[in-house]
Amino acid sequence: MTAGVPAYPLTLARAIGAATTRAPGKRALLCEGRELSYGGLTQRIRRVGHAARGGWSINRGDRVALMMPNGLEYIEIVAGLSELGAVVVTLGAYLSATELAAQMADSQASALIVHGSLAEMAHEASGLPPHRILVLGPAYEDWLSRASDAALASEVAEADSFAMSYTSGTTGRPKGVLISHRSRALTFAAMAVEYGCYGPDDRALTVAPMFHGAGFAFAAAPLVFGGSVEIMTRFEPEPVLRRLAEGAATNLFVVPTHLYGLFALPPAVLGAHRSDALKTLICNAAPLPTALKERALAHFGPGRLFECYGSTEGGIISNLRPADQARKQQCVGQPFPWTEIRLLDDAGREVAPGQTGEIHTRSPFFFNGYWRQPEATAEALREGWLTVGDLGCFDDEGHLYIVGRKKDMILTGGINVYPREVEDLLATHPQVAEACVVGLPDAQWGERVVAGLVLRHPAAESQNGAGGLIEALTALARTHLAQPKRPKQYVVIDQVPRNASGKVLKRVLQEQLIQSPALPDEKET
Repeated sequence: MTAGVPAYPLTLARAIGAATTRAPGKRALLCEGRELSYGGLTQRIRRVGHAARGGWSINRGDRVALMMPNGLEYIEIVAGLSELGAVVVTLGAYLSATELAAQMADSQASALIVHGSLAEMAHEASGLPPHRILVLGPAYEDWLSRASDAALASEVAEADSFAMSYTSGTTGRPKGVLISHRSRALTFAAMAVEYGCYGPDDRALTVAPMFHGAGFAFAAAPLVFGGSVEIMTRFEPEPVLRRLAEGAATNLFVVPTHLYGLFALPPAVLGAHRSDALKTLICNAAPLPTALKERALAHFGPGRLFECYGSTEGGIISNLRPADQARKQQCVGQPFPWTEIRLLDDAGREVAPGQTGEIHTRSPFFFNGYWRQPEATAEALREGWLTVGDLGCFDDEGHLYIVGRKKDMILTGGINVYPREVEDLLATHPQVAEACVVGLPDAQWGERVVAGLVLRHPAAESQNGAGGLIEALTALARTHLAQPKRPKQYVVIDQVPRNASGKVLKRVLQEQLIQSPALPDEKET
């Protein structure tokens, strides 16, 4: 910073405050009939900060936990606390008492704001005294009403962490990921450029959980630029389609789980709820199977779908734009603005197009490290580049394809098998709604390839027997896959286990499949 020029930290509260000066009476948030103008939202953000500082003595660097499903208060709490310099620990609203106790102890949060439905568990498991737990509802509103709405005096620096989100724990114990004000603010700016749907005239419909990094980012970004956001407290397919058909949104962020829910509705319902207002549909968090993508394109129309890839640690890494959706199958696009990507082999050498390597990225969107885990941070950040263990390859045009996770790779008979390739093939069968492939212990091969199958019509398959399906999948695998990649076992499952953000929990599926009998007439391939 040049001497004499005051710093202007890039914080969410300041961005919303700036948008308020343009249109204080404009609606910022709507949730189940309750709404807040920009002026009202800014006032409540300030009250949150003053109340936390005065009542709890919250200062820069302190951790305060927030545990609630989507709701009108989410943005004001995060913005108000973080403007003090506090780190908001965004806990999942689905946590068990054991998980809550573990994450509260790990984060060392000194206070907790909690939804009423979770209050009893919070008092029993958080480890905090009652006066450090605030329940949303009358107690929260009274807490706010007694606080000042004057502008907050803040010493926050944009490099400070404003939030901590725990990783999903898909391959191990969850880790607290620290996200800086600067990282998130620059992400918002890049999103506005890349997606073109975050101007003052745009409206967002929020259905993804806001306690997850992506869910919060896509809900908060419109407010930075003066747009409006409608928050849905839970995802229900038909009400979402109805709101879209009513013109409630110009942009919608989803994970594949949401699309599966939408397209499970009867065709008549889908046909009755089409939207011309929606101009941008963004999908993230898990691979988007080709068949599901085709349904999304058919329903919402061309020129709307973006598919992005990223991580909590690295932010958005790449993006596949609408013009490339048809010609780039199973692809996550090109690097996001301000982002560099390189793919390295086990010796640290860059691989050629078409070859698989571990994805390393460099951008201004990085996290501030894992909370109290310097070894894990050092493992993820190597000479200024970040890796979270994902594997990918480039085509000759520089588009990125995700092959899988390094920890998900199956080693069978000394051969590396990447589950994504097998899953994509099995999902092309008309009776398979979704496939999830894992490796299970095998005395002869070390690991054997096993496929968990979610069927489109499970009742019909149960009546007709599964032998025909297994024979068809066996033939499909023989035609398109080398012998080591072919599943040795198929198991019907009710659903693929996922966390709240839509990420597949392969470790959970492995445990389930170890206990599950194979389908009848199992075929060794």
